[in-house]
Amino acid sequence: MNISPNEAEEALAAIQRMTQKTRHSIASSGAYIFLIVTGIIWLVGFLSTQFLLGQIVGYIWAGMTVLGSALSILLGTRMGRRVRSPSANASAKRAGIFWLLLVFYGIAAIAIARPTDGKQVTMFIVLFIMLGQLAMGLLVSFSSVWWALPITALALVGYFLLPGIFYLWMGVLGGGGMIVLGLYIRLRW
Repeated sequence: MNISPNEAEEALAAIQRMTQKTRHSIASSGAYIFLIVTGIIWLVGFLSTQFLLGQIVGYIWAGMTVLGSALSILLGTRMGRRVRSPSANASAKRAGIFWLLLVFYGIAAIAIARPTDGKQVTMFIVLFIMLGQLAMGLLVSFSSVWWALPITALALVGYFLLPGIFYLWMGVLGGGGMIVLGLYIRLRW
């Protein structure tokens, strides 16, 4: 099959239009908000872990997690009202069940592996979260996969090469990176 230069050009233009339409759809969906919320939780949580001592760190993480979860549920419910199709509702339920099962399996893996310190527990959690993001991205949209890979790589670099500032590294580059990415999606896509 031979394609003329004009036909090839038209096909490439159609692909570019679809890519831009997909990006715009993602940006206008409000999905970037979840990146920003998660980024803030990581930023505050990891910085408190790096610089504070004692039980206050646990309280900060618990408070940020509860606040972030409540905010995500509220925002997800509000955004879900815009899409009123049975298939979207079924997909949302399956995604929720997926994340609940992933949490269960993550807890089971941590219990079995019995990490010896907080950094190991953190790496298990980060790896399971990024694995979940990759799985959801592969099922929903390839455009939401790419950012999980550098965050995973950064986490591994921090864990293995910068153990003294691992939590600072995760707060600034992991959490801060998610915030910047969320803002970038909102403003540039």
